[in-house]
Amino acid sequence: MPDFAPAMPHGPITEVFPDVFLVTGSFRFAPGLTITRNMTIVREGRELTIVNTVRLSPEGEAELARLGDVKHVMRLGAFHGLDDPYYVARYKPAFWAPPGTRHHGDLPHDRDLLPGNSPMDDLCVFGFAAGRQPEVALILEREGGILLTCDAFQNWTTLEGCSFLGKIMMKMMGFGPLHIGTPWLKAMGSGVRADFERLAERQFVHLIPGHGTVLKDTAKEGLRIAMARCLK
Repeated sequence: MPDFAPAMPHGPITEVFPDVFLVTGSFRFAPGLTITRNMTIVREGRELTIVNTVRLSPEGEAELARLGDVKHVMRLGAFHGLDDPYYVARYKPAFWAPPGTRHHGDLPHDRDLLPGNSPMDDLCVFGFAAGRQPEVALILEREGGILLTCDAFQNWTTLEGCSFLGKIMMKMMGFGPLHIGTPWLKAMGSGVRADFERLAERQFVHLIPGHGTVLKDTAKEGLRIAMARCLK
């Protein structure tokens, strides 16, 4: 295999809903500056769909193999994707991403993530159509609706797992529960406010964010709170 980004410290694979699993890993911006990030695994029979990839340790990969076989990898946002090349080389899955996404190592994706186009009948794609960068969210039509995001809607109830400098940076930038980050908004442009209004009308009750912690039962209300506070 070519050189890939190394596996970084991560937690166990945890089942957060039936056949929906979460791994909290880490991302290093610079020496001493690390924050956490999440990978979601959705299982259908023996087939696994990976959302927001996080490279696992050998022990983590063995645990993943016990769950099933990686058949699909999905990149949701323009600012993630560091570990996509490893997963594509390691597992040879169908690789999904929003049109126009530029990948690490100029890796091409072979499936466009668009509304009406996903590998599972109960997985719907929501596009941030007005954004300046490619970004989608997913709604898994299980358990009343599970919203899966990348950077768009985050839920930082703890900074555990971030480095000391990472915690300082996150606090200074205002990251916390029910949050839409200012850097992401600046990169995407003000047009995404209308996209959030559309998203808030969709059916979901839970959130699995690309950053932060799972929010059960009150995700739609939480999104409205985040919009009122952050989309000024």
